[in-house]
Amino acid sequence: MPQISAVVFDVGETITSDRRFWADWADWLKVPHHTLSALVGAVVAQGRDNADALRLVKPDLDLWAEYKVREHHGHGERVDETDLYPDVRPGLQALRDAGLWVGIAGNQTAAVGNLLRGLDLPADAIGVSGEWQVAKPDLEFFATLASWADRAPGEILYVGDHPANDITPAQAAGLKACHIRRGPWGYLWADQPEAAAADYHINSLTELAALLA
Repeated sequence: MPQISAVVFDVGETITSDRRFWADWADWLKVPHHTLSALVGAVVAQGRDNADALRLVKPDLDLWAEYKVREHHGHGERVDETDLYPDVRPGLQALRDAGLWVGIAGNQTAAVGNLLRGLDLPADAIGVSGEWQVAKPDLEFFATLASWADRAPGEILYVGDHPANDITPAQAAGLKACHIRRGPWGYLWADQPEAAAADYHINSLTELAALLA
């Protein structure tokens, strides 16, 4: 069995909280924050894509076109230190100190990729679907990830909160997978077969270095 030599992290609700993400969308769509939060909870419970929460407010929403409109009007995406979960820097640094290659890769726009790079995180590389032109749960995302990390898939551990987007497709592509019990998907679906099938289970990123030692 190949030894894990690289750990790659999902972004939303793995290293960053989605609090600001949904608040900014609520402000843009002119609905109360609690209304959009409730709609997010509803689509999570139904196993639907999170963008469906936005389409319940604006049925004709073209998500990527709307991102461009927001950017044009000065309401582009924002990511800063306050969006990071407290365990991110110590968790990632502990893995690097242990000699593991550390990456961050998720379904984000190119703009968010650049914002993440500006945070000087203890990671060897950051990649996003907006740059790779392929998104999870497409298996090609994970094939691209393996090439980007310059590792055989079996040497890579992918860490994420969403069983259907992170755990199942990562394993199907030959990677190892770690489920983190965090965020709406991470909590609600933690006991489902897809999450239970993960190779590792954690509640905090700081647990990983010891698990992989």
